[in-house]
Amino acid sequence: MMEPQEIKKLIEGGLPDCHATVQGDGRHFQAVIVSPAFEGAAPLARHRLVYGVLEQHIHSDELHALSMRTLTPEQWEREQG
Repeated sequence: MMEPQEIKKLIEGGLPDCHATVQGDGRHFQAVIVSPAFEGAAPLARHRLVYGVLEQHIHSDELHALSMRTLTPEQWEREQG
């Protein structure tokens, strides 16, 4: 079973200049991920980047479900404004 902080560290360590917020109950997690790596990428491509970082944990079923919002820094700024 994984903790939200573990997932946050993995995502932030695997994507350049990334900031992630992760919540969950040990099996099902929700994340908001902001990274310039998402610039110009479609939502599916963005999710694939994140899943690539977490792949071994997903395949081992240590991480069962992750819903996510993937935003560029510009998109994040607009939402906060």
